[in-house]
Amino acid sequence: MIDHVAVQVADVDDSVSFYTEVFGPIGIEELMRFGTTVGLGRDGFPHLWFSPAGGAETRELHLALVARSRAEVDGVHAAALARGAEVLHAPRLFPEYHPGYYGVFVRDLDGHNAEAVFHDWAVSGPGQA
Repeated sequence: MIDHVAVQVADVDDSVSFYTEVFGPIGIEELMRFGTTVGLGRDGFPHLWFSPAGGAETRELHLALVARSRAEVDGVHAAALARGAEVLHAPRLFPEYHPGYYGVFVRDLDGHNAEAVFHDWAVSGPGQA
């Protein structure tokens, strides 16, 4: 349903470095750059854009990025730990969301809650809670 999301950040290059390093295990990479705006994504499509913030921001944003396996989620966790990022929730099943929901939650450089999630639809079909 969502084509892309644009996030304004304090330092675009630092955020690009953070997301490509921590979420690299799920395939996130820099795909496009237009001036000070950078598009990240996977499989050639930039779903996530970063641009400079126009001022101070205090609202927390939650970004959930799709992983293709539990191993990718675990890879994000390992990369976050290696970078020294704050891990909000270590990888685990979150059955309160739906059976088969496996995720890790980390704090990004701007204080946002960034998640890698794998939906194991073999456990519960799409739309089944």
